[in-house]
Amino acid sequence: MPPNTELPTNTFSSPPSSEVDNGEVSDTLLQKQIIVVGLGMVACSFIEKLLDYDETKQYQIRVFSEEPEVAYNRVGLTQYFSHCNVEQQLMQPRAWYTDNQVQVELGDPVEEIDSESKRVRTRLSGWVHYDILVLATGSSAALPPGITLDKYGGVFVYRTLQDLEDIMAWSKREHVTHASVVGGGLLGLEAAKAAKDLGLQVSIYERSDRLMARQLDGDASRVLEAEIEKLGLTSFLGDCPMELEGDEAFNLKSFKLASGDTHISQMAIYAIGIRPRDNLSQTTPQLKRATRGGFEVNDRLETSIPDIFAIGECASHNDMVYGLVAPGYDMAEVVARNLTTRLHQSRKAGFRGADMSTKLKLLGVHVASFGDCFPDETKTQPLTYRDPFSGVYKKYIFTKDGKKLLGGMMVGDTDDYSKLLSLVRSAKRLQAPPSELILGVQGNDTVQSADALPDDTQICSCNNVTKGHIRKIIKEKKCENVNQVKCFSKAGTGCGGCLPQVQEIFEGEMKASGQVISHSLCAHFKYSRQELFTIGQLKELKTFDDFIQHAGVEGGVHDVNKTTEVGCEVCKPAIASVLASLWNEHILNPGLRPLQDTNDRYLANIQRGGLYSIVPRIAAGEVTPQKLGVIASVAQEYNLYTKITGAQRIDIMGARKEDLPDIWEKLVDAGFESGHAYGKSLRAVKSCVGTTWCRYGQQDSVGFAIQLENRYKGIRSPHKLKGGVSGCIRECAEAQGKDFGLIATDKGYNVYVCGNGGSKPKHAELLVADVSEELAIKYLDRFLMYYIMTADKLTRTARWLEKVEGGINYLRKIVIEDHLGIADQLEQQMAKLIDAYQCEWTTVVRDSTRRKHFDAFVNSDERDTVIEMIDERGQRRPADWPKELPPMKKLTRNEKEGQVNKVNDDKKSWLHVGGTDLFPMDEGKVVRVGHVQIAVFHTRNQWYATQNMCPHKRALVLASGLLGNGPTHTPYVSCPMHKKNFDLATGDCMVPGEEEKYKLETFEVKIESDQVYLNIPSIKELDETLGSGRTIIQRGMSKPTIVSMQDAPSCGTVGNGCGDKTLEW
Repeated sequence: MPPNTELPTNTFSSPPSSEVDNGEVSDTLLQKQIIVVGLGMVACSFIEKLLDYDETKQYQIRVFSEEPEVAYNRVGLTQYFSHCNVEQQLMQPRAWYTDNQVQVELGDPVEEIDSESKRVRTRLSGWVHYDILVLATGSSAALPPGITLDKYGGVFVYRTLQDLEDIMAWSKREHVTHASVVGGGLLGLEAAKAAKDLGLQVSIYERSDRLMARQLDGDASRVLEAEIEKLGLTSFLGDCPMELEGDEAFNLKSFKLASGDTHISQMAIYAIGIRPRDNLSQTTPQLKRATRGGFEVNDRLETSIPDIFAIGECASHNDMVYGLVAPGYDMAEVVARNLTTRLHQSRKAGFRGADMSTKLKLLGVHVASFGDCFPDETKTQPLTYRDPFSGVYKKYIFTKDGKKLLGGMMVGDTDDYSKLLSLVRSAKRLQAPPSELILGVQGNDTVQSADALPDDTQICSCNNVTKGHIRKIIKEKKCENVNQVKCFSKAGTGCGGCLPQVQEIFEGEMKASGQVISHSLCAHFKYSRQELFTIGQLKELKTFDDFIQHAGVEGGVHDVNKTTEVGCEVCKPAIASVLASLWNEHILNPGLRPLQDTNDRYLANIQRGGLYSIVPRIAAGEVTPQKLGVIASVAQEYNLYTKITGAQRIDIMGARKEDLPDIWEKLVDAGFESGHAYGKSLRAVKSCVGTTWCRYGQQDSVGFAIQLENRYKGIRSPHKLKGGVSGCIRECAEAQGKDFGLIATDKGYNVYVCGNGGSKPKHAELLVADVSEELAIKYLDRFLMYYIMTADKLTRTARWLEKVEGGINYLRKIVIEDHLGIADQLEQQMAKLIDAYQCEWTTVVRDSTRRKHFDAFVNSDERDTVIEMIDERGQRRPADWPKELPPMKKLTRNEKEGQVNKVNDDKKSWLHVGGTDLFPMDEGKVVRVGHVQIAVFHTRNQWYATQNMCPHKRALVLASGLLGNGPTHTPYVSCPMHKKNFDLATGDCMVPGEEEKYKLETFEVKIESDQVYLNIPSIKELDETLGSGRTIIQRGMSKPTIVSMQDAPSCGTVGNGCGDKTLEW
């Protein structure tokens, strides 16, 4: 049992009192008691619906559950590995049950039903009366005959949070390197992903001849298999483990397959299906059990005993048990309706079976099936599309005459799932040729948005939520943002793949109701990034304070005197980017430096442990042997790690912040310039050798790539920019996967724009064909400047073009035809930026004042180890981040409500750390006290001091973080590693759900005669608690002691994975 579920009692709310103070009988005595047996996702859905529909409050609800935790998300079970936070997994917070007077008994299963007396016997509570009994006992994981979980260590099923805890604990054992997943269906592939994410080698065993046999045919399965093999997973089809073998310690060692082969494996995870939990039919003979298991129910979900219902995976409807959550939600709807809004109606709601259509993302591969996937081939006609290069397979099933869509399957590209499922369910005749459903309308650049879909379209397949239901929720609940829509409708709370459509529906409803959709940058500004760019350009704003004065929110999160504004980690980098795109001044100039996020603030990419990487510009990848020798010499002198990047450059990693100016001085002296790998700007222009060497070359791709890279280097944009130039149509430079790319022809160049690789690859669009170098540059100037002016923050060109009404055709009109009459303005603005270029590192290394910005400490020249380095493949790299970290030792004691947690004053003394001139405003600097690093922050109104180590990943980096303030004027620092915010006054973590997990030590600061003093405990106590040598990441931490789920650190904020991706500057 997870430690955070070990409560003094297992009851979440007390039973309603039967009397009131005046002695009269309470209304609760008139209420009927509904007992719900089990508390999974379907039971929770039933409770939610009953509470919503029971307007007269005729029922009180009591729940008995065998599990030690309230309902949690099983559909997204694998997500638990990424955050290890039970609260994030819950369907409703624990307090929700208490707030709604739902009495929950955990660890107290129902073991017997006395239907004559209408009571149940539970393990702990004894006999309890019911008026209505709802069985939602769910299912258990199936195991093959002869296989048990208790014979050998390392054998698991994939079903509950406790299963996941056990799997994680086993994976940390030294001898465990390989996991075997038995079952190639939906759950098996989820388990395979989990095992892979734990760092294990993974093999998948499936008894049938293909993966996902219930959803995919052989061809589709082979595409899926090829995609997951690229991830390093191996599949064995038609062959499964039959006999397990253990070692002398009774731990799994190997197993024999049906084919007779023996495979070595230290872990086996069975995910071969489910078995309905219908044990109560054994102790209650009147409760009829279906032939293939499960409580037999009719269309109203009534069992063979009056007033007893069954829903979810324990119910058998027409001898069919549904293993998906969406049919269970439909069952919950039927029972809740019939007990409330249809209680006195003759026509009851009925369950007519369920559509098993589903859309999922398995091991990073999008997979979907809908309608009738395996029909009678003599009565239907399939239409198939297969792209082995992109890993895409589509097979749609039509009537023989092609007039109706009956079903289909998709691998790799499931964007049209909702539209196709709607067509199947409506059974409407098609208004276009079947080929258009696969290939699209040829020559049409517009994409149908979710707002244009009919109301019966299923948007969320995990929770079976239609567009019409989402629209209803938005109106009835008066939702003001998408998070509220998720909360009330459950759409997007499963795998999350439908969130873009939910967003589109929400925005459509807001527009339809006449409400203005806010695209404001953050709480400090009422304008979007695009609008702020225009304001800054027209009013010639040069500083953050200028933007606050002219565009800040009136009466918002700043004082009446706007000069006291601090900003936040969203608007500061965004305004810094706008200023750079307008005026291209050195980003470390006074007034600009506090706006820069960590990478830009130190002109280098921050890496694990707070070390930095160095990427000199190597235009088009062309570099002389002499310059290569300089890079090698620098790397050897400072013992740095080197690696060739995908952009034809050399990454030099592991540099300390204080060494950066010295390293760059050597590189600048050798003729190198900044490669801007740290900035949202042009990274590189990749090239093949073209006519310089290649026998197929049509043009000088190297020379043109160098010209383009030197032209656009240093220009800041909403997101990073990458270019490419290929010397012929063989496309060795991958120009069509770049933000701008050129492919040589015998007449000049074809110019492509708005492509990108990364997590969401996008093929670039052809902007213009067969143009000269001069024309190509002219059009690129216009294109890039138009993008810089109009794109939202952190938006790549590919995503930007998707939002441009009219798509590439409209962009051509602007760039090629000058449709808006702004071509000259775009070219002039680009020329200004090009003329203002300076190598940022050259400016720094030639200026002693700027170099001091990189000092490790303001009061010491000592050098602390920031992370242990290990040797690997002849180079040094940082020690691995542990999957779990034990809590840091604390100086502080128990905190009283509303008070700052402090060490006893008689143990502390004031320490002088330097003059106020050493601590620039709106920044943090580090002082060294013994072996402890303390971050001192000088905001516009106050001084603060905290430990410099972020407790999340034990990195000594907090002084480098952006300072901000929120709606309550709370000053905070945003950790540069993963954007966790910490209150500067109290040290509290401000990330929802992690308040108790991470906390900073804080220290009082006073200023006397322009000198800064810190009130600190003894040096000895500081060193014992926060000393760098005791707290940094070290090699021995990589296999830590397992801590509870409550105490284990999670990587990222709630719902956002590793940090907040909206802040990935």
